[in-house]
Parts: sequence; C-alpha cells; structure tokens
Amino acid sequence: VQFVESGGGLVQPGGSLRLSCAASGFTFRNYGMSWYRQAPGKGRELVAAITSGGGSTNYADSVKGRFTISRDNAKNTVYLQMRSLRPEDTAVYFCYAPATQGRWGQGTQVTVSS
Repeated sequence: VQFVESGGGLVQPGGSLRLSCAASGFTFRNYGMSWYRQAPGKGRELVAAITSGGGSTNYADSVKGRFTISRDNAKNTVYLQMRSLRPEDTAVYFCYAPATQGRWGQGTQVTVSS
C-alpha cells in the first residue's frame, strides 16, 4: 500500500490549491479515502473523507464550504480542492485509506502566508 501526495506549495491568504494523491497496492475503488493534515506542534486531524464510489463526502467544520474532496477511480487518485485558504490551513497534508491500515505517505506541505 502506497500513498503519494503532491500539489502543495506556498499560497497567499485567499488563494487556492489542488492537492492530488496517487494510491497503489490495493483495490482503490473499493475503499473510502480521506485527507488529513498536521500543523506544526499539533496532532493529525481529519479534513475530508469520501466513500469508495464517491457518492458521499464529509468535512471538518473548519474547512466546510472551502474544500472539496473528489476521486477518480480510473486513475487511483483522490483530490482535495482548497479555496479561500487561511493561514491556519498551513500544515502537511496526507491522504489515507483507513481500512487498508497501510503506511502513511510523506505528505505535501501547504503554507498559507503573505
């Protein structure tokens, strides 16, 4: 099981980023996927989740209305579209399929700063 996140970077407050996560080593279409983040000095928190077929999503209150999770089962990829970014969104972002109990990826750094 492997997760490779990409798309992070430095963005100004109010800006947007789209994160991607390529998953492998399991039957992607059968598993729900999630995005998590970990800010400096804080624990890892769940940001968004999507069911295996993509028909249902859930979001942390702090990102609801600003972030959108989606997936492409043909490409074994999950996305996180982030809009109206705030400094408090600064963190390392990880994707994961909890049911696989696989190893976490390296994550991708998102820094929101002017």
